[in-house]
This record gives sequence, C-alpha cells and structure tokens, in this order.
Amino acid sequence: MKKSPLLFIVLSFLFHFSSFSQAKQLSYLALGDSYTIGESVNPSLRWPEQLVDSLNAINKLSFNSPQIVARTGWTTGELHKAIAESNISETYDLVSLLIGVNNQYRGYDIELYRQEFRALLEKSIYFAGNNTERVFVVSIPNYGVTPFGIKKGEGKIRQELLEYDKIAEQISSEYGIPFVNITPISERAKTDSSLIAKDQLHPSGNMYTEWIHEILPVVKSLLSEY
Repeated sequence: MKKSPLLFIVLSFLFHFSSFSQAKQLSYLALGDSYTIGESVNPSLRWPEQLVDSLNAINKLSFNSPQIVARTGWTTGELHKAIAESNISETYDLVSLLIGVNNQYRGYDIELYRQEFRALLEKSIYFAGNNTERVFVVSIPNYGVTPFGIKKGEGKIRQELLEYDKIAEQISSEYGIPFVNITPISERAKTDSSLIAKDQLHPSGNMYTEWIHEILPVVKSLLSEY
C-alpha cells in the first residue's frame, strides 16, 4: 500500500519530535573570571552562552543554560575560594576553565599560579565526574593590545601572559585535557576595535563569537558519544 505524502510528513515530524524530546539534558559548568562572566557585554553574548547556543544547534545535543562561577577581578585563589563557598554537589557533562589574568595583573608570583591552576584543574575534573574527557581549558587573552593594556605596557603584558599560558597548557597536557588557544584571536583587537567592549579592555561579543570558532570543534569532539 502506497503511503500518502501527508502521512509521510506527519510520521517524519513525529519521529524527529520524539528523538528531540528524549534527548538528554546536558549540563555545563564554566569557571573563570571577567572573560567567562563576560564583563561589559550582554549576558547572551558571553562565550559560554554562545557555546551552548552553538551546541544546541547540533542534532541530538540539548544543553541547559551554563552554570557560571566567575567574577571580574578574580585570581586563581579567589576562584578556588568561591568554588568552595558555592558548595557545588552535582557533576557536569562539560566543564571549562579560564583563569590567570588577574594573577598577572597584580604581579603575583607565577609559581603560585602553577600551584593553584593545577588545583583548579583537578577540581574541574572532579566536577566532570572525574572524567578528563569532559573538561577543556581556554588560554588567557592578551589584553596588552587593548587601549587600556597599551598604556600599561603591551610588550611586558604579552610576554608574561604567554608564560602563564605555557604553564596552563603544560599542566592540561599532563591530564590529557585540551587547551584551546584563543590568544591569537584576542590580538586582532589591536587593529579591529569591533573586537573590544566599550570599556576599552574586555572582549566584545564579536570577539567571543570568534573564540567559539576555535572552541566548538574541540567540544564537539569531547561530546562525540552523545
């Protein structure tokens, strides 16, 4: 018996609707500082929000809004303290970590960063159910190219942040965790003012979108089983 075109359309719709409704609701925890909370941009333009929007556009993936533990000005130590005070008891399908710029800005001993970054990465793994394949790290953007940073010393800032990123990448590699290097993107802000927020320091929503182009393939690989 030949099926009518209308019946075929209805059955296809029901199949896709059933698949969507049965999709697991996934969770994402983003840990960081001003770059994660999206200082000076609309909340919808924060990169964790843009990442979730991009992931949800992929068939079979359905993420809840990201839980963000981040605040402008936080160092590694302050993030660690905030995590302890947040009493997070659940595990997440995805966890990200981006931290360190304020350690550099305040002139803290870089060895302190090495120690506290490792502790934060281990905590990130714990929040991912001790699954290192659900965690990724993002490099520190180079704020030295911004109008604010240029006044503070562009060359010195860049050199110091590269040292911080080298440490973060090395420790991430020890745990088999991907390190997404968005620093070259951040340096485009030197000649493209659309990549800088109105405060003349933090990334704009446009820059965060550029970050997603680097982050999304990595995260898709981490979530390949879904």
